[in-house]
Amino acid sequence: MGSYDIERYLNVRSAYGASFGPDGERLSFLMDTTGTAQVWTLETPRGWPEQRTFYDERVTFASWSPERPELIFGMDEGGNERAQLFRLDAETGEIQNLTAMPDAKHRWGGWSHDGDRFAFTSNRRDESVFDIYVQGRDETGEDATLVYEGDGWLSLAGWSPDDSRLLVSQAYSNFDQDLYVLDLEDDADERELEHLTPHDGDVRYQSASWAPDGEGIYLVTDKGDADTLYLAYLDLETRDLETVIDGEGWNVDGIALDDETGRFVCSRNVEGYTKLTVGEFDIDNPTDYEAFPEPDLPGGISGGVSFDPDAERFALSTTGDTVNTNVFVVDIEELRSSGSATESHDLETSATERWTDAPTAGIPRETFDESDLVHVESFDGLEVPGFLTLPDDHEEGQTPVIVDIHGGPESQRRPSFSSVKQYFLDRGYAYFEPNVRGSSGYGADYAALDDVEKRMDSVADIEACVEWLQDHPAIDPDRIAAKGGSYGGFMVLAALTEYPDLWAAGIDVVGIANFVTFLENTGDWRRALREAEYGSLAEDRDFLEEISPINNVEQIEAPLFVLHGENDPRVPVGEAEQIVEEVRDHGVPVRKLIFDDEGHGFSKLANRIEAYSEIADFLDEHV
Repeated sequence: MGSYDIERYLNVRSAYGASFGPDGERLSFLMDTTGTAQVWTLETPRGWPEQRTFYDERVTFASWSPERPELIFGMDEGGNERAQLFRLDAETGEIQNLTAMPDAKHRWGGWSHDGDRFAFTSNRRDESVFDIYVQGRDETGEDATLVYEGDGWLSLAGWSPDDSRLLVSQAYSNFDQDLYVLDLEDDADERELEHLTPHDGDVRYQSASWAPDGEGIYLVTDKGDADTLYLAYLDLETRDLETVIDGEGWNVDGIALDDETGRFVCSRNVEGYTKLTVGEFDIDNPTDYEAFPEPDLPGGISGGVSFDPDAERFALSTTGDTVNTNVFVVDIEELRSSGSATESHDLETSATERWTDAPTAGIPRETFDESDLVHVESFDGLEVPGFLTLPDDHEEGQTPVIVDIHGGPESQRRPSFSSVKQYFLDRGYAYFEPNVRGSSGYGADYAALDDVEKRMDSVADIEACVEWLQDHPAIDPDRIAAKGGSYGGFMVLAALTEYPDLWAAGIDVVGIANFVTFLENTGDWRRALREAEYGSLAEDRDFLEEISPINNVEQIEAPLFVLHGENDPRVPVGEAEQIVEEVRDHGVPVRKLIFDDEGHGFSKLANRIEAYSEIADFLDEHV
């Protein structure tokens, strides 16, 4: 048994989602001290924070007005993902529901620069598509103005510097998007989207930001022969696209840009670790920039950049295997004058200061274990990257291991802090997190290796990883468990049906058991996006039936634990119900846990404690 119970580990806190207030003297952030993420504010580094929201439900984001002491935050109910937007008056504490349409999703699009309006997209009119709305800061509900009727998955990338236009993104899949401009000054009955990125095939256009003069767009893309994303500048008049920062074989994940000064922070994802470029664009040549030293941050993974009003500082969150998430503030002028980035990894340097103090529940930070990046050769010679973490004082050949498979599938396991992982390490389990083919972060070609008819090749990667683990001197080859959530839950079920003799147990969290019923019952707003990855009901139904674990359930031999949220809008709870019934009918030990106040995952502390306590008991019994 470990030194601390799961409740202790789940009380390790995270602070993230920072936003500077309009005076630059106050910082908001999200922290889960109460058990679900709420809005907090802070006026001095590592001072006493003030809690601003007090809900049982999670807050998903918070964004300060650029002009007034108020912020807008988002929150859904019971994990249903139908987020509403709320305005918090930071002086009085008064909170107002701005959207008040609980049956619709609302996706934040940003404040106008004068703080008088905000924009969002919503599926109010038709559940399957997103329209564009603009709303005054004092308006509520139906007062919002429908400025454009969409016909797909629309989201917003911000207002132009003069607030006359909106930058619009339309997604067809995770690897294919388009960008448009919507001119709000056009007559409503003549308003159309101006298409900026016409293309053939799949091309990614992501993380778009207006240039300071409003005459161009910065974005990341893989247009052309690129396999990975690079930072580019798109001239709105000529439509010329010019490379600004090449990822050098790795994805440029995104850019945060202050559209008044041209200062920016750009991130690259190198084998799962973040490499930051901080700089300032040339006002006369938008593809030239001055680069500053890279800030010294702990943990290895950073993101969520927010500039202060004068762009003299920026806040971001940082995390790592042994570093729980906290917000740091970087002073750009000090960074600029430092000459070169220090090679040390102290928590604070002259340019970098930690602002939040999310606690570790009294667990010493030095007891957290760090992962090693490894590469496993799969059945066809493909190198599959992953992160292996061994517990302290493990016994050679005696260590059980949890193979934790990410969802997505266009996602990536990175060496960020996980209280659940550290809990199981403390209990003596090793932890292996593979990034099988289909994962993001390694180029478009790698991500496409599991598309539709190649789906089961990614499951074969799991077999190769398990065989590699069986040969590892620390691992007990007879005590290997599979765990995964969402698409990772499908991977667990598929691995148990395809390679039943490899596993001591399986844990399926909000996973897909039947691709046909999943696609039939998932939210209308996301079906087309998912069919682009998995295959369509119209054209690929037979194949989807063939690979669905529910239709191969007689192969499962390992005990199975299935957990789900009753309100899941992505993978409906029926997926859990049907796999449990079928596995039980075949005489295999199976356990089920359904939370009636959760959705696609578990956000409430009490539910997380119950879920992982039962998972620990299940693993102790069978592994």
